[in-house]
Amino acid sequence: MSSNIRGSIVALVTPMQADGSLDLVALDRLIDWHVENGTHALVVVGTTGESATLSVQEHCDLVAHCVQVTGKRISVIAGTGSNSTEEALYFTKSAQQHGADACLLVTPYYNKPSQEGLYQHFKAVAEAVDIPQILYNVPSRTACDLALETVDRLADLDNIVGIKDATGDVARGKQLIQQCGDRLAIYSGEDAITLSLMMGGADGTISVTANVAPALMAKMCSSALSGDSQRAREIDERLGLLHRNLFLEANPSPVKWALWKMGLIKKGIRLPLVELDAKFHIQVIEALVRAGIELPQAA
Repeated sequence: MSSNIRGSIVALVTPMQADGSLDLVALDRLIDWHVENGTHALVVVGTTGESATLSVQEHCDLVAHCVQVTGKRISVIAGTGSNSTEEALYFTKSAQQHGADACLLVTPYYNKPSQEGLYQHFKAVAEAVDIPQILYNVPSRTACDLALETVDRLADLDNIVGIKDATGDVARGKQLIQQCGDRLAIYSGEDAITLSLMMGGADGTISVTANVAPALMAKMCSSALSGDSQRAREIDERLGLLHRNLFLEANPSPVKWALWKMGLIKKGIRLPLVELDAKFHIQVIEALVRAGIELPQAA
């Protein structure tokens, strides 16, 4: 089994009302907007989608809803990872049943398993559910680092088709490409180093920036994949401030505030996350303007 998903993959926010309830009308609009602007695939109920504070039912229902709304226009990758192998199995089976094209499984957070524990965790899910699976390594959030040697072992399992590398380490990402790129699709998990990794052979990015600049991210990734490095660099320069300023506070607070400022969603976000601190508003607006994103006059 292999992954044919390449390019700009948006780590989609989950729009909410002011009281934290789901806003499916806004979600549908966002999905259509991404299709129209050339986004190559979307990740639903990942970190940016606030998976940590969704109920089990909401989690599964959102995957089903996104699959239905996209109507196969673009691929849907469901976030199905957990620090419980049993729960990861449940989410992954549900995503398969609802028609997701692939699943994204974060390393088990908080538990701090050994490398053998990590291998056995991902192996159990891969062998139990016949759907393409993408590993997700983000040590800054999970207190758990998936070692290159463990990735190398997992790359030999049929259903494991890719990895989202969010270590933020370009050298490590390039080593990953060199050692596993012939067996796994390699996706950048850090917008600021996406171009460097893609010019080094990565297949695409799972991007926060793509939430607010889908067309530019899609063009940047397509340029990089086609070998047009000059065009890719020109676009990435426009996006550079967004890559930085959308992480002034914990994701997704900045990007949800930016989308609200753009008039695309309401302000809803679930505790313990709160709306972006006012002291960062000007910096996010500056990044949006630098990227050429027009803001409504009333915003």
